[in-house]
Amino acid sequence: MDVAKKMTHRERFRRLMHYQTVDRGVHHEFGFLKETWERWHNEGLPAQYSDIPSIEGYFGRDPVAMVPVSFGINPPFESKVLEEKPDSIVKQTSDGAIVEVQRRGQQTIPHYVKYPIESRKDWEAFKERYNPADPIRYHDYRGMAARFNAMDVPVGINAGSYLGWIRNWVGFERVAIWAYDERELLAEMVEHLADLFYKMLEPALKYIEVDFAHGWEDICFNSGPVIGPNIFREIVLPPMRRVMRLLRQHGVDVIATDCDGNIWALAPLWLEVGLNAMFPCEVNAGSDPVELRRKFGRDMLLYGGVAKKAIAGTKQEILDEMAKLAPVVADGGFIPMIDHRCPEYVSYDNYRFYQREKLAMLGFTQEEVDEIEPLRGMKATTPCAGGLIGG
Repeated sequence: MDVAKKMTHRERFRRLMHYQTVDRGVHHEFGFLKETWERWHNEGLPAQYSDIPSIEGYFGRDPVAMVPVSFGINPPFESKVLEEKPDSIVKQTSDGAIVEVQRRGQQTIPHYVKYPIESRKDWEAFKERYNPADPIRYHDYRGMAARFNAMDVPVGINAGSYLGWIRNWVGFERVAIWAYDERELLAEMVEHLADLFYKMLEPALKYIEVDFAHGWEDICFNSGPVIGPNIFREIVLPPMRRVMRLLRQHGVDVIATDCDGNIWALAPLWLEVGLNAMFPCEVNAGSDPVELRRKFGRDMLLYGGVAKKAIAGTKQEILDEMAKLAPVVADGGFIPMIDHRCPEYVSYDNYRFYQREKLAMLGFTQEEVDEIEPLRGMKATTPCAGGLIGG
């Protein structure tokens, strides 16, 4: 392929994630907290941009398309308010949890009052809401195939959650305890989810050419995972391996999971079963993309890895963060973005500066930058990376 010419988004993504040369890097971000855009509206962000898709579009994020798969709860529990307090609201969520949400301040993570699963009896009733044979879960993938297969943007699909959803259903503490006291039950729950994912993915992959799969876990703290690697290997890896093998049999070899925290203990196990892309590489928790690349080389693909605290610092700190990441970007297999949703302590001015410097590192031309309204006319402090990424 002539990499000197402008590529489609799909060509660029495929080549970048296979360490081939590309015309420029891929421009994605992880999104923003609600409190962030509320602040930014007072600092220059136009008021009409007031959710993650619209703000990312305003900053020129490269597009993707997702194949629909119906993994979710059916029927959902009734979402309802149970109690109103002066500073908070207690409510039941669609997955049956009872949570308390603050009326003011950060509202991203609620306080869990009660989890929907506290015993095997709860699980026996709950799992019927995740029945793979439920007709509502099926889509006309044959009919969708021509549209998706002709797209010039990367096509993705959900890869599921093998322990993260269970964490939401039973709580962090109970997952850790059940790994010892109720290991058979915990393993049964993981197996049920893997069976659901396999049966939902198989018909989609039969007809649609998929470029990447992306799952979710969030099972790590800043010191490591909620359960150790030995138990993870015993109860999670075997059912997970079946789904990873299915994806790879259909040519999907960019398989990511979203796991915050320190992933070092689990990363080798994910690689072993075929999950090879780590996101969001949360730097402050120890998952630095520079160190991950040094350890695992090109066996591991990376998303994220831009330290949010650096983006909240001085302009020089932002430039230092870009300089640290530049060699990994140049190597390929890496899509840099802030290592979680952009927090409210990042100013709008800093975010614009970071975006402009990141695009220079990715090899965007000034003409390409000028097509992005909030960056129009901004010059990079450091020159465009030039040359080609990957290869």
